[in-house]
Amino acid sequence: MSWLYCRTPRPEAPYRLVCFPHAGGSAQFFGSWSDALPGLEVQSVLYPGRAQRIAEPPPVDLRGMVADIAEALRPLDDRPLVFFGHSMGAVIAYETALLLARRGTPVLRLFASGCRAPHRERPSLPDGGEFTEEAVVAAVMELGGVDAELMANKMMRELVLPYLIGDLRMFEAYEHRAADVLDCPVTAIAGDTDEHVTAAEADAWSVVTRGPFRRHQLPGGHFYLTDHPPFDLIEEALREEVPAVPPRQRW
Repeated sequence: MSWLYCRTPRPEAPYRLVCFPHAGGSAQFFGSWSDALPGLEVQSVLYPGRAQRIAEPPPVDLRGMVADIAEALRPLDDRPLVFFGHSMGAVIAYETALLLARRGTPVLRLFASGCRAPHRERPSLPDGGEFTEEAVVAAVMELGGVDAELMANKMMRELVLPYLIGDLRMFEAYEHRAADVLDCPVTAIAGDTDEHVTAAEADAWSVVTRGPFRRHQLPGGHFYLTDHPPFDLIEEALREEVPAVPPRQRW
């Protein structure tokens, strides 16, 4: 059972960027980030029930999964860890950062992308919030997270929907604990046309950290990072933490 996927190991990189996918997402969503960020070692979290782990049941308990992820990251704490989570992945990254900090390994920075702060109410599904196939497909189509042709293919729907619905059920059951506050810097990023994560919703991430907070908006909707990946924002923020890292165009 593998929790992490690394397309390009970089033992010389000063730190590791650990990426947490969205609901229904896989580690391969961030596969090209290694090429775009040659100064980092990019590790992506591989949730159960998909890709190489398709034979496993989808996760049902978010904090239980976080404990497993934190354990998988233990061999990688020889270098500072930076977390980037998108949508549901931002909350998973936040909870993982909390757990690592309790164990004496605080992360260097958390990038919370396309996600309301964990203490804010999450958008409900259509059809009264029932996790029917039709409601889930309609919701993810609205967000732009899947291709219309993919959802029209019966075989692909049968493959994808079990873990997509499982992720959504797990996220729906998650309850934030008011006392859980990070000490590391947090950068919130959202698309400027994302109706589910407004500027105010992104700003609410400032409540869950004692460290510095910044919020950025990039062109696009909920999946803005498909067309406008935040590589420059990531590198700019990390140069403040590790000044020796030059701008990306110099690599």
